[in-house]
Amino acid sequence: MTKLTGMKTYTLRTWYTLVLALRLNAAEDFQWTKINPSSFYYGTFPPGFSWGVGSSAYQTEGAWDADGKGPSIWDAFTHTKGKVFRNETGDSACDGYYKVQDDIQLLKELNVNHYLLSISWPRIMPTGIKTELNEKGIQFYNDTINSLLESSIIPIVSLYHWDLPQVLQEKYGGWQNISMINYFNDYANLCFEKFGDRVKHWITFSNPWAVAEKGYETGEHAPGLKLGGCGAYKAAHHIIKSHAKVWHSYNNTWRSKQQGMVGISLTTGWGEPIDPHSQADIDAAERYIQFHLGWFANPIYRGDYPEAMKNYVGRKSAQQGLGTSRLPTFSVQEKIYIKGTSDFLGIGHFTTRYVTQKSFPSLQVSSYHMDQDLAELVDPKWPAPGSKWLYSVPWGFRRLLNFIKTQYGNPLIYVTENGVSEKVQCTQLCDEWRIEYLKGYINEILKALNDGVNVRGYTAWSLLDKFEWNKGFSERFGFYHVDFKNKDKPRYPKASVDYYKNIISANGFPNPREVENWHQKAMDTCSITHQLLDADSLVTHMEMVTEIVLPTIFTLCILISIVLLLFFLQNHS
Repeated sequence: MTKLTGMKTYTLRTWYTLVLALRLNAAEDFQWTKINPSSFYYGTFPPGFSWGVGSSAYQTEGAWDADGKGPSIWDAFTHTKGKVFRNETGDSACDGYYKVQDDIQLLKELNVNHYLLSISWPRIMPTGIKTELNEKGIQFYNDTINSLLESSIIPIVSLYHWDLPQVLQEKYGGWQNISMINYFNDYANLCFEKFGDRVKHWITFSNPWAVAEKGYETGEHAPGLKLGGCGAYKAAHHIIKSHAKVWHSYNNTWRSKQQGMVGISLTTGWGEPIDPHSQADIDAAERYIQFHLGWFANPIYRGDYPEAMKNYVGRKSAQQGLGTSRLPTFSVQEKIYIKGTSDFLGIGHFTTRYVTQKSFPSLQVSSYHMDQDLAELVDPKWPAPGSKWLYSVPWGFRRLLNFIKTQYGNPLIYVTENGVSEKVQCTQLCDEWRIEYLKGYINEILKALNDGVNVRGYTAWSLLDKFEWNKGFSERFGFYHVDFKNKDKPRYPKASVDYYKNIISANGFPNPREVENWHQKAMDTCSITHQLLDADSLVTHMEMVTEIVLPTIFTLCILISIVLLLFFLQNHS
């Protein structure tokens, strides 16, 4: 009996020593990641961490004028020649409006916890005004939300992913006009009324930086206005006020009965000083972040625009002989009203830039970019598999998340967009570069969690290949390839589907051997899927040939018969 007890004690001590050693090794490994940013950290995410995938209405739904939907600024923009690559449009996009059940099946295959989708404002309010509602549009989103919940998938809903009703643009000038604040609030309250009993995570605006800068500064996006130096600041000012009003509406009217959360999704890169020993470069990198993330986050979390923005835009405005800054100001009451209006912070992040100081003469044409007095650089060794702007630099993500923790009081964070594209030259289902991108960026979130950053969920971007704004269909972010040449728009899984599914199942990266096996299995699976796609593409091609060639041959036969008949009749007359 004594010997047995001794053996038990020895076993327990050995087990305890092994566990302690493993913990010490894990702690040492984590410390190593701080010294060596490119190192990989094996471990798992906290229980309850939410894994998801996202998309947006205009990019996927299609059905641009179906069932009572009104036109959006993107309908008008893409229908104007020369605005989009190859003059492509989102008129049918992925036909998501007609394929809700098919796409929910894909979500179930991925085994995600949540799905981030956006509501098309003109689909439920064709003119953007509450006096005119489209019940079929409301029913469509009711059905979509119900189907997601029936599949145990949590809907995270964005109220605005860039598709403003065209009527509001034509009548009021869109986000240049202060009246948008009340119109957007009416629309948001309709959504809370119709869907809020089931939707508990609301995003007011998805990437408002792009709405302001690309829509009203450079004109690359709808509505295509080039209001250099002023337009972007004015649009952003109204968007921030709109966000705050909607948050207060929810807080005062809906929160007690619906028990949901309202946040905003801000997309930003990370800015790293090119020379970490140069104070000028350190300051320039700080400005880069403040002119992107801080532009919107600072008023919401700290009550006003960043000091860097106020100083630089104010000084350049004065040098240009303007009586007031081109950057609008908030009144004391507005600062109080806006501060604290976010239950969580959505973060979209794709890439990083090196930043250095560069002074632009103030007498040049006013410009948001020149206001910053900096230059952006990239390391030629950084992988760039798709979009020209998107380099894979995982370590920047951890630094960004820690910056948010420090700058804004460690808010609750949901990663709302993170992914990588490929340029379409030929169909690529074995997307090894996307696997490496996801592995690297998700691992940086794991490191940030260990740093104490309060990240609650991750949303990979995106579920499907889709319409990529002014790039049309030339860039593809999807886990699932969409064959846009086929009228049925079939979806095919890429290798990254299998890989991401394994990350979700393991809730992280348990050990090197298992993670390596995921990679190999994913590449094997995509080879089989490629064969299926090739066979389907051949059938589609044959169908297209049949649809075009057979009627042409038939028509030619009739014409030849008529000619021969006329010739015959002429010879016998």
